[in-house]
Amino acid sequence: MHDHLSGLKPSQIKRIERLNRRRCNPSEIIGPDLARALCELSTDISRQIGLLLDRRGRVTQVIVGSASKLDIPDLGRQRAGGGRFRGLRLVHTHLANEELTQDDLTDLALLRLDCIAALTMDSSGLPALMHLAHLIPKNPQGEIFHVFSPKRFQSLDVDFIALIEALEEEFRRTLPKTKQGQIEHERAVLIGAGSLSSQEVEHRMAEMKELARAAEVHVVDTFWQKRPKPDPKTVIGRGKLEEIVLSAMQNQADLLIFETTLSPAQIRSIGEFSDVRVIDRSQLILDVFARHAQTRDGKLQVELAQLKYRLPRLGHNGQALSRLMGGIGGRGPGEQKLEIDRRRVRERIARLEKEIDLLAQRRERKRARRERRDVPTAALVGYTNVGKSTLLNRLTASSVIVEDKYFATLDPASRRLRFPREREIVLTDTVGFIRDLPPELKAAFRATLEELNDADFLLHVVDASSPDRKSQIRSVSEILSGLGLDAIPKLLLYNKVDLLESEDWPLLLAEEEGFYLSAKTGDGLLEFTRYLQKTAEKGQLPPLHSRKYRRH
Repeated sequence: MHDHLSGLKPSQIKRIERLNRRRCNPSEIIGPDLARALCELSTDISRQIGLLLDRRGRVTQVIVGSASKLDIPDLGRQRAGGGRFRGLRLVHTHLANEELTQDDLTDLALLRLDCIAALTMDSSGLPALMHLAHLIPKNPQGEIFHVFSPKRFQSLDVDFIALIEALEEEFRRTLPKTKQGQIEHERAVLIGAGSLSSQEVEHRMAEMKELARAAEVHVVDTFWQKRPKPDPKTVIGRGKLEEIVLSAMQNQADLLIFETTLSPAQIRSIGEFSDVRVIDRSQLILDVFARHAQTRDGKLQVELAQLKYRLPRLGHNGQALSRLMGGIGGRGPGEQKLEIDRRRVRERIARLEKEIDLLAQRRERKRARRERRDVPTAALVGYTNVGKSTLLNRLTASSVIVEDKYFATLDPASRRLRFPREREIVLTDTVGFIRDLPPELKAAFRATLEELNDADFLLHVVDASSPDRKSQIRSVSEILSGLGLDAIPKLLLYNKVDLLESEDWPLLLAEEEGFYLSAKTGDGLLEFTRYLQKTAEKGQLPPLHSRKYRRH
């Protein structure tokens, strides 16, 4: 039972309670006896009453509203599985003989109910008309609901079980399949807000799509709301959020991914609005790191970052934290359980930090041996997926993992590049950077980024074909500055010039001086290798007197 019981007589409350024990034939929307009892009671108390029935025809919850409105309480997790509905239908009364309202249809979609029905009453308080609606799969007309024409309750002839099973099968058929014929379960809607220019919005959402692809999440829709500042509660306006959730329902998405970092309170507020899971950009990046971590060092650092992200969010339960195995809120035993969870997370964080420090000490000893041999070290830095690992493999004939995805390489890899006259240089590949790198990742990967502190110079690799390269260069420079690495000499390497069109070259040549090359095709690598040889001989970066590679 739910709310609006004040002012009712004890006998009326008992009649409401008895509705909880009623049931009907599963194939009926609602049985005639139950419908009559519902309508008579609603007329008697002059308030809307709703029944939530499961597929066995049992009443699972009675909801008492006001004369014009019915507020549905939290229904918990929905049933899992592609194309499945919640397994509950809502049958409620309308006192003013009105049809299904927009609020009714919105609840149907947001809660993914099997169907929603409204009963109107005649002058005697008996069932008169039934208004019925259910969800329909994505279609060219863009329709979300199928609303039946009103029918007299006594002449209603709908086999509910057959209807709902046919609908779920139709929804399942519309789901995309993988190459193995299995349904894609991870489907997401990307969401952002702010007063950025259309070009900046395009770049940011393209980056989010690449992150989602690296996390093996299929993006079904994108939304950006132009507003001067984010809503403190839900980032975007409530009307836009409702539109997004409806789109997620029709596209059968099970994930909302926000382009910005969400506070625990925002995650809770958005999660309370819909059953669709909610994560933010930081958690998406953490998921990508978790998928790509290969070595023990990388796995430890990713786990540490995830735990640091999770700790302040343990007090907020709901769908948003289902991927994080979120803790329990509330009072009493729940509060005690929450404190135990927090203590265990803190203890695990402390153990991980000790292990990571030990691994960092081992790397420090390796670096010390290189320094004793007076071998110069160059660190490859840059935005993620600009081709650092491909360049390392091309220069040193190595086999570091290369993949056209964000953060395919997480662990530092050092390789020697040997030259004549017994000179050599050590090239170190590092984890790629990204705009607004989550602080948890910065802290967790501090040991890996220590490799940069001991580099004699930095080779800043840039994707020359990216329309957003200037912004990426600024982001990498800001991260390096934040790490206190401004004083280390730096050289720009414009990679992927093989992907440039002729008209792109004038714009590129107008930028800061550096080498122009292609790690994939080998264009420009001969002159760059000669430059590295001079660097190895002199122990410092020689000056650049001209452009080192031009397209012929």
